[in-house]
Amino acid sequence: MRTHFCGLVDEALIGQTVTLCGWADVARNLGGLCFIDLRDHEGIVQIVAEPSDAEGNAQVLAAAAQVGYEDCLRITGIVRARHAVNDKIRTGKVEVVATKIELLNKAEPLPFHAHENPGEDIRLKYRYLDLRRPEMQQKMRTRIRLVQALRRWLDGRGFQDIETPILTKATPEGARDFLVPARMHEGEFYALPQSPQLFKQILMMAGFDRYYQIARCFRDEALRADRQLEFTQLDMEFAWVSERDVQDTVEVMIRDVFREVMGVELANPFPRMTYAEAMRRFGSDKPDLRFSMEFTDIAELVKHCEFKVFTDWANHEDGRVVALRVPGAATLSRKQIDDYAAHAAKHGAKGLAWMKVEDAGKGRDGINSPIAKFLDDATLAAIVQAAAATTGDLIFFGAATYKTASDFMGALRLKLGKDLGMVSEGWAPLWVTDFPMFEWDEEESRFVALHHPFTAPAVDDIADLRANAKTAVSRGYDMVLNGAEIGGGSIRIHSSAMQSAVFDLLGIGAEEAELKFGFLLDALKYGAPPHGGIAFGIDRIAALMAGTESIRDVIAFPKTTTAQCLMTGAPSPIPDAQLAEVHVAVRPKAKA
Repeated sequence: MRTHFCGLVDEALIGQTVTLCGWADVARNLGGLCFIDLRDHEGIVQIVAEPSDAEGNAQVLAAAAQVGYEDCLRITGIVRARHAVNDKIRTGKVEVVATKIELLNKAEPLPFHAHENPGEDIRLKYRYLDLRRPEMQQKMRTRIRLVQALRRWLDGRGFQDIETPILTKATPEGARDFLVPARMHEGEFYALPQSPQLFKQILMMAGFDRYYQIARCFRDEALRADRQLEFTQLDMEFAWVSERDVQDTVEVMIRDVFREVMGVELANPFPRMTYAEAMRRFGSDKPDLRFSMEFTDIAELVKHCEFKVFTDWANHEDGRVVALRVPGAATLSRKQIDDYAAHAAKHGAKGLAWMKVEDAGKGRDGINSPIAKFLDDATLAAIVQAAAATTGDLIFFGAATYKTASDFMGALRLKLGKDLGMVSEGWAPLWVTDFPMFEWDEEESRFVALHHPFTAPAVDDIADLRANAKTAVSRGYDMVLNGAEIGGGSIRIHSSAMQSAVFDLLGIGAEEAELKFGFLLDALKYGAPPHGGIAFGIDRIAALMAGTESIRDVIAFPKTTTAQCLMTGAPSPIPDAQLAEVHVAVRPKAKA
C-alpha cells in the first residue's frame, strides 16, 4: 500500500513520487491551501494540497479539506524541498505535494488528543490510542531495541534459547501463584510460573551449559510502579561457574547493550558492595549512588540519654539508632518535615525525630529540635560532630529494629534526594553481594529465604549452616542501577543433602519437600554440576532507558494498580457451565 514510511522521507527523495500511509496528526485548511501532518510509527512528514493546473487537483484539495484528526489516510505525492525548514522533526527539510488523497478510515471524535497526557485510567482504557502517541511509540521502541540487542549479544556468545513450561507445578517462590484448573484432572491445578527457576537449573543438569530465555513470569501480588502481575525477564543460567564468572559475563553484556541502545558508557568495572555495607551506609540493598547522603550510627552516643526512644533501641540487641544529615535543609518548614515523617511512617516509622543546626558555632543555642531538651550538651555536640553537620543542615533520626530503621530511613533518604534536587544525571551501576541466607519471619516464627530456597549458602558444611542460620551469608548477588534492582541471581545449591537441609531450615519438612520438590531433589543426586545464574527485569531496564518512573509505560498492555485491564475488562466473571467443565465452583461473596 505504501512505498515509504512517513518519518523516513528525506532530501534524497526530492523529485520522486511516493505513496505514504498514516494518521492525520494535524490538518490545517487555509482556504485553497491545505496542510496535513501525516504520522506513522517512524515519524511525521508535511503534506501539501495546493492549487495548480494539474488535472484532478480540485479533487485533491476537496479531499484534504475534509481530513479530520486521526483519520487513516493513504497519500501519493511528489517530494520537494520545504521553504520553511522545521528543525524539530527528521523530515523537516522536505514536504510532499499531494497528487492523490485516499480516506481509508474516518476517525470518530477521540477521547483525548495524541499530544495530550490524560489520566492513566483513560490511557489504559483506550490503550491503542495511547500507544499511537509519539511519546509512547518512542518508549516502546526503546524496549524493542533493548530486547533485540540482548538477543544478538547472547546468540553471538553461545547461549541457547530454550523455552520452559507456562503450565507448571505450584512451588513456593516468595509470592502467590496464579492457579489454572486442570480440566482433565478433576480437583487439580497447574500454576503459572513465577520464574523458570527450577527448569533452568535442571537444564544445567541436562548438559546445556549456557541457557537464556526472554521469559513471561506471573506473580499474584500487589501492584505498584515497578511491579505487574505478569512481567518479562531475561533468564540466564550457567554450568560450572562461580559468582564472578556469572557477574563478569553479564556485566559486559549490560555495558555493551547500554552502549548500543543508549550510546551510554557505564562504569568499567561496576562498583561492588556487600549487603551489610549497603544497609549500613544507605539503608537499602539497592542504593542510588547518584547522590552521596549516608547514615551515621549513633547508638553508642545515646545509650544513656534521657530520650527513651533512643535509649530503648540503642540498648536493644537488634536495635539501631541512625542519623541522616541533609545538607542545607534547615530551611524546611515544619509542615515539610511533617510530610517527610508521614512518608517514613508508610515504610514502618513510628516517629521521626529531627534537628536543625541553625548555627553550629553556638552549641545548644544554635540547635532547633523538639528532642534537644532530652540531650545534654556533650551528647548534642557529639551527634552534630558524628553526623558532620554544619550551619544550615538538618538531621533526621531513625530508631527501631535494625531492619525497620534501615528501611524507613532508606526510603526517606531516597525521597529527600529527589525532592531536593540532589540526584545527579547519568548512570550509577552497582553490584550488591553477600546477601543474608535467611530472614526471620516474626509472624510465622520461622526463617524465610531472602532470595529463594535454591540459593547456595557461602558455607559447604550443613552442620555449620544449621548452627549459624541467623547470620548465614548466601552466594546471592544483585545488579543495581540508579537505585533500582535490575537483576538478581545466585550460585545454586547443587547437592541434594544441602538442598534438603535448607528446606528443613525454612520449615519445609521431608514429606512436603518430596511432594513439592521431589523431582529437583532426585535430579541433584545424579551428578548435578555447580551452576548459577541471574534474571534481569526487562520492564525495569526499559523504563530506566526510556526515562519513565513506571514500567506500565514500557509494557504494551499493562494492568492497573487494582490488577485490571481497563481495555478488555479483565478479569471478568465466567459462566457456570464453563466453570463446571473445569470442576470449579465460585463461593458466594461474603457479606460486608
